[in-house]
Amino acid sequence: MKYRRLGRNGPQVSAAGMGRGSQPIRFGDPLETEFNAAIRLALDLGVNFFDSSDAYWGGRHEVLLGRALKAQRNQALIATKFGNIDLPDGKKGTNGHPEYVAACCEASLRRLGVDVIDLYYLHRVDPNVPIEETIGAMAQLISQGKVRFIGICEAGSKTLRRACREHPVTVLQTEYSLWFREVELDILPTCRELGVGYVAYAPLGRGLLTGNIKSVDDLPPGDRRRNNPRFKPENLARNVGLVRELESIAVRNQVAPAQVALAWVLAQGEDIVPIPGTSHARNLEQNAAAVELRLSADDLGHLSQVFAIGAGAGERYPAHVLKGVGI
Repeated sequence: MKYRRLGRNGPQVSAAGMGRGSQPIRFGDPLETEFNAAIRLALDLGVNFFDSSDAYWGGRHEVLLGRALKAQRNQALIATKFGNIDLPDGKKGTNGHPEYVAACCEASLRRLGVDVIDLYYLHRVDPNVPIEETIGAMAQLISQGKVRFIGICEAGSKTLRRACREHPVTVLQTEYSLWFREVELDILPTCRELGVGYVAYAPLGRGLLTGNIKSVDDLPPGDRRRNNPRFKPENLARNVGLVRELESIAVRNQVAPAQVALAWVLAQGEDIVPIPGTSHARNLEQNAAAVELRLSADDLGHLSQVFAIGAGAGERYPAHVLKGVGI
């Protein structure tokens, strides 16, 4: 495993981390055994960066991750988040009030079973609270020894600049993959100017870039991706066509399409750390091996051309969700 530094002054982490995975696991579920095996294998492979949130699986992900890492806590860097909330009407909301920051941190520490959170993110920017107030409260957690580093998810460049003026922000996390490259226009350059690291979630395009999704029927009933514009039948055919170019490069390199997609992201800069989401041991070896994959300049250039900004069909989120990102 290779390692990269998060931001100008952040910790070193494995070049590929481990996201939460898309399949919710309940306490006592047989899948918990598989989840635990995946965590153990990740550590054996040198993966030391684990991403969570109080919003994942109703807080269960933090509990399960904490249990799985308990015996090897000193080998892991745990990242978790707050501020992405469920409203009484079933819609999503945000909360960045300082008192909420402190309460969420305490709750996450308990669920994870740890004394300190290595990287604590604001999951979504609260448009009703000045970012300086939220970041100031997060900075207090550092001074109290409850958090080591802080980050922001899905923030716009202006918000990131304001946040960094209040306290150094170690990392910005948002989506980045061959399928979604718009961050190259503004977000990535701003991060690099400010010395903020970049964590790329959904680097496999929510499964689209694995080559395993050819039609909507390949998604399980009730899968939330069925509501995602890029997976709508009228868009999916075009997107699958782009993936065929990725698959041809994978065949030529004798690797899986997912490994090519991850290798492309890793090649975009040493300051980028992708966190492919999986709860299954069988995917981890493949993801870890992608760190060692070096694509030729021709392959990298061809992929960048095929998956140019705007080449794919459909937004990455439904319209009402997009309103809450990039603030």
